[in-house]
Amino acid sequence: MTTDASFTARLAEYRDLVLPTLMAALPQREPRRHLYDLIGDHFSRVGKGLRPALCIATCRAFGGRAEDALKSAAALELLHNAFLVHDDIEDGSESRRDQPTMYLQHGLALAVNTGDAMNALSLRLLKDNLPALGGAKTFRVLQEFDHMLIETLEGQAIELGWVRDNDCGVTDGDYLRMVLKKTCWYSFIHPCRIGALIARGGDVDLERFDRFGFFMGAAFQIQDDVLNLVGDARKYGKEIGGDLWEGKRTLMLAHLCSRAGGAELARVRALLGKPRQQRMRREIDWFAARLRDHGSIEFARAASRDLIAAAAREFEAAYADAPDGPDKAFVRQCVEYVVRREL
Repeated sequence: MTTDASFTARLAEYRDLVLPTLMAALPQREPRRHLYDLIGDHFSRVGKGLRPALCIATCRAFGGRAEDALKSAAALELLHNAFLVHDDIEDGSESRRDQPTMYLQHGLALAVNTGDAMNALSLRLLKDNLPALGGAKTFRVLQEFDHMLIETLEGQAIELGWVRDNDCGVTDGDYLRMVLKKTCWYSFIHPCRIGALIARGGDVDLERFDRFGFFMGAAFQIQDDVLNLVGDARKYGKEIGGDLWEGKRTLMLAHLCSRAGGAELARVRALLGKPRQQRMRREIDWFAARLRDHGSIEFARAASRDLIAAAAREFEAAYADAPDGPDKAFVRQCVEYVVRREL
């Protein structure tokens, strides 16, 4: 198989390991139609499962058993999807995985409650770690999740605040701090930390994964922002140009605002200050053209490449004492996948 095909096949293997645990976490009782069936339907369109894959692969790379990591990996995927349901509401997004978002299909109230239920079920999975992991390790995994939740919610608040306040002074550094909180901790740093913790307990320094996960997560988010603007709609699975419609502050937008001036910057600010429903297609097209003309898209792509090169160096340090094998190789391939992917 080609490198891309082998990576995709390996990612599917990890996803298939986790999916039964994920589905078994759904109570088989009422209310089905207005809660548990909505969660089941959401997971019938399951994404790639990168977060649980990193957790399981890291656990096995450091000598642990996949079965010991399954509940934590499934909890990570439940939390991720809860965040997506709530993010779509907060952002006013219209599509997710090539279908209308949950709140558009089933209404705002049911979608909010379903996202809340996913959060609660993820905590139940963590509690169920106790027989396999013991009290001390289960508590440490809970501590990792506690930190991950707060960091992610703080990052989301920062991003939502920028949009609400129409802040056009966001810098590159501001953006990267937000991404560390919103994306890196829960998508990359903590999945690796939790996998290593399950495998080795107190015998591994978990901070070794922080720089690796930050560089990879930041590259991942920047690439996602770029794909949102110029990606293939059939592969991306979300609304192309959605970030512009929603007024999200990206590295590209920070770059544009730092270079635009006078009337052009005033027009950018005025456009971003409009509610999504008042923006017009021609305004979004003008905005996208400004990002291209000022080199903002290429600036973001270059930043993503630099960050992924840093992640590749940090991988060697973070996994230095993990023996070579298919799981370690998978994590190494993840680094390349981040900038090569087309969602």
